[in-house]
Amino acid sequence: MTWREISTLEEWNAVVNKSSERGQVILKHSTTCPVSANALREYEEYLKDSPNNNVDFTLVKVIESRPVSNQIAEDLNVKHESPQIIYVKDKAKYWSATHWSVTKAHITAVLD
Repeated sequence: MTWREISTLEEWNAVVNKSSERGQVILKHSTTCPVSANALREYEEYLKDSPNNNVDFTLVKVIESRPVSNQIAEDLNVKHESPQIIYVKDKAKYWSATHWSVTKAHITAVLD
């Protein structure tokens, strides 16, 4: 399974709306940050194994897609951080983690 990158507010709105039907996991990733590079590796390691098939996985590049990143923070009432992983269910934040807490083990514990 792989993640899908979103870069527009329309795509973000579709993700939020779909969270009423299926869980949505979003990784907010900075392409210039080594901690974020590690979080992306952990995210991809989780997806290579046996990820939860009832969840969709999304990536937002926070620098390149700043309006989307800001809207996520506003819509979900979460402080913007990067890297940041957010699990969205029923149009609300269910769980989130940031920085070195974004690990395959942590993702597995929450989603599986």
